[in-house]
Amino acid sequence: MNTCGRIIVGLCSVLLGLLVLVSQTHADGTLVTKRSHYTVAETIDRIERAVTDKGLLLFARIDHANEARKVGLEMPPAELLIFGNPKGGTPLMLAAPTVAIDLPMKALAWQDQAGRVWLTYNASALLAVRHGLATELAARLDPVGAWLERAVE
Repeated sequence: MNTCGRIIVGLCSVLLGLLVLVSQTHADGTLVTKRSHYTVAETIDRIERAVTDKGLLLFARIDHANEARKVGLEMPPAELLIFGNPKGGTPLMLAAPTVAIDLPMKALAWQDQAGRVWLTYNASALLAVRHGLATELAARLDPVGAWLERAVE
């Protein structure tokens, strides 16, 4: 391969790597990670507003870094928001009772070693893959992913 070809291949590799960093989805489509333009706390605040504006309930907000500090450990900022709606989740749990291990829904905002902030959440496909739930029934949760992603844009 000539020098020009190697440069093009190198540039393509760099661009592919950047695309993976900007938007990551687990190989089986069940875990989604998106870049946030906000701090971890701001990201969780924005997600909290987004889901409550849509009528979902907040069950818990866990600050993992703060809990680590309490026991003398350090970690980059990471907060988990647990939220849902029994009206939406109950039919899924009735169809496949083990779905209850993955509901209510969760959104994790975390900071990597380079200082970038990310949002990670379970895609609705997780319920179909992990619990044998009908794809169309699991897809009822698809709008939530869109709400989460809009909150970090």
